[in-house]
Amino acid sequence: MIADLPGWVAEQARRRASEPAVISLGPAHSSVWDWGRLWRESQRIAALLRRCGVRPGENVGYQLPNRGEFVSVTLGILSAGAVCCPLMPIFRERELRYMLGRARVRVLVVMDRYRGRRPAEESAAVVAHLSALKEVLVVGAGEGELPRGTRARFRWLEEAAQADAAPAIEAMGAGPEALAQLLFTSGTSGEPKGVLHRGDVLARAALLQARHLRLGEADRIFVPSPLAHQTGFLYGMWLALCLGAPQILLESWDPVRALAGLAEWQGSFVQAATPFLADLTQAVEEGTPPPRSLRIFIATGTAVPRALAGRASGLLSTSVCGAFGTTEGCLAALGSPDDPPQKASGTDGRALQGVRLRICDEAGHELPAGREGHFQTCSPTMFEGYLEHPEWTAAAFTADGWYRTGDLAMLDGEGYLHVTGRVKDVVNRGGEKVPVAEIEQLLHEHASVREVAIVAMPDARLGERACAFVVARGPGRFDLPALQSFLDERRVAKPYWPERLELVAELPKTPSGKIQKYLLRERAKTFNGGNA
Repeated sequence: MIADLPGWVAEQARRRASEPAVISLGPAHSSVWDWGRLWRESQRIAALLRRCGVRPGENVGYQLPNRGEFVSVTLGILSAGAVCCPLMPIFRERELRYMLGRARVRVLVVMDRYRGRRPAEESAAVVAHLSALKEVLVVGAGEGELPRGTRARFRWLEEAAQADAAPAIEAMGAGPEALAQLLFTSGTSGEPKGVLHRGDVLARAALLQARHLRLGEADRIFVPSPLAHQTGFLYGMWLALCLGAPQILLESWDPVRALAGLAEWQGSFVQAATPFLADLTQAVEEGTPPPRSLRIFIATGTAVPRALAGRASGLLSTSVCGAFGTTEGCLAALGSPDDPPQKASGTDGRALQGVRLRICDEAGHELPAGREGHFQTCSPTMFEGYLEHPEWTAAAFTADGWYRTGDLAMLDGEGYLHVTGRVKDVVNRGGEKVPVAEIEQLLHEHASVREVAIVAMPDARLGERACAFVVARGPGRFDLPALQSFLDERRVAKPYWPERLELVAELPKTPSGKIQKYLLRERAKTFNGGNA
């Protein structure tokens, strides 16, 4: 197993210095870093961090988009023996103050400009409130005035890192079992939690997936998900580095640009949330040429609608596979191109090697195949714990050491996982549990539905009723009677029908594409049942 990622990249740089390692797709042009440049840049950053006083085990924050600098900063942090604390580019002062303060970050790396914003200027307001933050390193052209913080110094990263780097591998103060990543949860269910992972565990997780899908050095890993999210960080960047394969980074999401980049650089593998797959499929339907090299698309975050999986497989000429994973436990179950199509994309896959899955009732008793219950995992890729909250860590596990995913699911007779919803997503209508995921799957097949999310809304008589938030597709009329008639035609039990429809322009999502149902639930609390 590759426990020492910087050492492995150093070997790639010695063996294949001029071969492409990182391909960055900007809005208008691409840039390519070879393995030699990636290694040199990372070691200059490692030396700079040591000169800044960064010690082994210390958290280093960085808020960067999908560019080569993200990869070199990651390797530089690891080479210095420190812990990577990546932050989403969309975060602003409120989120940064919370996360940087919790992580006690002393050195932060940000962009000068990004998508009409000035992250360096914005960070000046952050450092004014965080006494621990001493140094802000800015990625940019190195021109103009840098902001002045009250408790931190701002420097251009490129200029500050010009000094010759000492050999970083010999200077590392952390071994393979040391912490390597602090990643805050995406907030789909409330307050973000700081998840801590070791480097050897991340490498094990990446290689388990590579072995399951038979990925190798000849593949090209396309990364549209933010690198500051576990999907992009681990199953994009880290996976590519472990394989010694080029990674194709998309700086900002644009399905037409993504398809062009896949075609130009012959991307063969991608893991991303289901909305990314939907957007690529729609772009091809609207006339953008499909890529010819894409072999596998792993769709995560939400279940893949069966209708979408069928369209995507044909239009993109790729195998669409489902999967289940968490920030805490990495991937636990994964489909495969070798599976029957209805299993590959119609389920959340089967357990990866060394991972155990079980379904339990409310009392903790394991349920047989075909029964829905609380989904738990036991995995060799589990996190070390939540930052500064041992009580949260303890609550996440059962007495016999299984991780509580917070999801409802069932295992079929062949061992395939079917996630049926979040525990908090359940709609309890007068004691009748509405199968939320199943109804969402059906509504995705309606020609007028582009996206749908069903949540509970309060009801004085029944306790809860189901409310459907829908992003409509096309010019046709779509209303609550049309929705209910559609479900009636499919012989769905009437208690399972949504009893309110809210048409929205878009669903609230995390940057990685997960629907933030807790926000929809909060909105639904104001409805008090009834039609709309």
